[in-house]
Amino acid sequence: MAQKILRQVRTFHATPQELYNALMDSRKHAKFTGAPAKISSKVGGKFTAFSGDLEGTNLAHTPNKKIVQSWRSSNWPEEDFSRATFALTPAGHGNTKLTFTQSGIPEGRNEGIKQGWITFYWELLAELFSKNGA
Repeated sequence: MAQKILRQVRTFHATPQELYNALMDSRKHAKFTGAPAKISSKVGGKFTAFSGDLEGTNLAHTPNKKIVQSWRSSNWPEEDFSRATFALTPAGHGNTKLTFTQSGIPEGRNEGIKQGWITFYWELLAELFSKNGA
């Protein structure tokens, strides 16, 4: 079965540390998404988000710069995992450019995943940081 690669680039009015913390801190993640999250800060540690609808493992991370995770939706076949990479780069004036890449998306899931990141992550993060920072 063919697998897809998704790439999205967004700029947020937040420092790399604020954005990294929003993605990797369970409490902060739950705050911006409005749904329970449990995120290990360790490489090899597990994470769940949206009450377990998303799950995976931290494959690598460099605080405030990069996060690499195995990632899957609970409605995917149990053996299917993709690879999600969040690269954070300072973009001046208190902004951070996020370059997001997700590879290994199962056939037929790309459009739903693409829109899901926009609706449930990027728009909510932009709203969070436009209101009050992290």
